Amino acid sequence: MSTIRFINANVIDSRAGKVLKNHEVRIKDGRIDAVSASPLEGSDDQIIDAKGHYLMPGLVDSHVHVTAITPNFALLGTLSPFYVGAKSSELLEAMLMRGFTTVRDAGGADYGLAKAVDEGALAGPRIMYAGRALSQTGGHGDMRGPGQQTFEGCFCCAGLGRVCDGVSEVRQAARDEIRKGATQIKIMASGGVASPTDRIDSTQFSLEEIDAIVEEATAANIHTMAHAYTARAINRLIPRGVKTIEHGNLMDEESCRLFIEHDAYLTPTLSTYDALAREGVEAGMAEELQRKVFEVLEAGGKALKMAQEHGVKMLYGSDLLGRMQVHQLNEFHLRKDVVPADELIRGATSHAADAYGCVGDFGEIIPGARGDVILLKNNPLEDITVLTKPDEQLMLIMKGGVAYKNTL
Repeated sequence: MSTIRFINANVIDSRAGKVLKNHEVRIKDGRIDAVSASPLEGSDDQIIDAKGHYLMPGLVDSHVHVTAITPNFALLGTLSPFYVGAKSSELLEAMLMRGFTTVRDAGGADYGLAKAVDEGALAGPRIMYAGRALSQTGGHGDMRGPGQQTFEGCFCCAGLGRVCDGVSEVRQAARDEIRKGATQIKIMASGGVASPTDRIDSTQFSLEEIDAIVEEATAANIHTMAHAYTARAINRLIPRGVKTIEHGNLMDEESCRLFIEHDAYLTPTLSTYDALAREGVEAGMAEELQRKVFEVLEAGGKALKMAQEHGVKMLYGSDLLGRMQVHQLNEFHLRKDVVPADELIRGATSHAADAYGCVGDFGEIIPGARGDVILLKNNPLEDITVLTKPDEQLMLIMKGGVAYKNTL
């Protein structure tokens, strides 16, 4: 039994958006045991004096691709999965060093990678994984070009998606990803930027296919996340039980109403469009695909403002690919003029736990939650940009009670 006590900590209450001044926090066997405004009784194995700095829950990125070592998904599908896994370890460690202690992978990661992190063989945030995203033929997860008739290489191993058509096939595919331990199911439900043969404004999968996927996820007590850009795509998904909509750049006011009515969440991913527009081709994306970015780039900011004005609950998501993952914290910058600091913090902490069905497990500094905490020099509620300066601001990073950085 190992215990760690933080003293003299200004604790960020992520759910209430306020500071609990001069508190003590005890972590026992990897979980938060006590949070107190007065000195805790008993002795502890380690005392960490926070010296009045700001202790908050570790960050959660709700849309990552930890195996996307290149933005060229067609190439990714031909690479050795061993090579992809090895290169992913670099991306994972960098995410942890930015303060992310949990990430939700939206296609690519699997049981083995998540287990390696859980066992400590790889340094990185805890991975909640969808396995391979479900895509219809010619959908956002189908990386075949118009002249290619068969899947080549080990697409089914290192790729981010799997193709399935018809109610029986999508049901079997969902069950197979659940069998492999998926913590959520990802549906490619509209056209996308990185896919070669679909259109941004297309809807994908029939309503019957969507119902079958959601039914399987619900039966397994996990949630569904759906890639969708347009209002036409979004507004057919939310009433069917999809919990989170990824991107949503071309949503409308009816979408906002549906989000609220069905307690669904939006995951904007402004940072990926910003990065792709600036350096996508240089980073390895095909030029004809990079041009599709500009169809949704400006609309993303408008959708963010609309969602905020209507009270839609939002998650923090980056969706960055390859070397562009260094911009993971830029999402705070891109949203800060529209979304208040307290709501940005909720999106990167407690909202994520709520959306995943993991209330009380992470995203808050409360008894029973995982010992996932970061210590910042300055107060992010007063200036959210302190979260974007990990080298300067992050004094301590702890996941499950294990310190991966401590400069105190």
